[in-house]
Amino acid sequence: QGQLVESGGGSVQAGRSLTLSCTASGENFSKYGVGWFRQDPGKEREGVAAMSRYGNSEYADSVQGRFIISLDGAKNTLTLQMNDLKPEDTAMYYCARGPSRWTATLLRGWYDTWGQGTQVTVSS
Repeated sequence: QGQLVESGGGSVQAGRSLTLSCTASGENFSKYGVGWFRQDPGKEREGVAAMSRYGNSEYADSVQGRFIISLDGAKNTLTLQMNDLKPEDTAMYYCARGPSRWTATLLRGWYDTWGQGTQVTVSS
């Protein structure tokens, strides 16, 4: 059990950077698999970046090399550093938590706890 809260979203021009953060109450993130997802109107929620409790990470092809997921265990904060943002990155971004795994997963069905989301808008 726990509550996840995202922050850091906003409106930026293409090529700029944003850092999203997610804090959690209840059990520490380090006991779970964690990930970032995004969704825009009319589309299914898609995995962006994920990390297992053992340090393995996975990224969607569309953000590989531009986004970095990290976890500060001491502060129990999950971060998504987004660089070189593109208009197609515009979406509501959600952090999520699920049962621990040896490997990271971008599969939506694995996660059982979600934040309310933070909006990211990128203009050309």
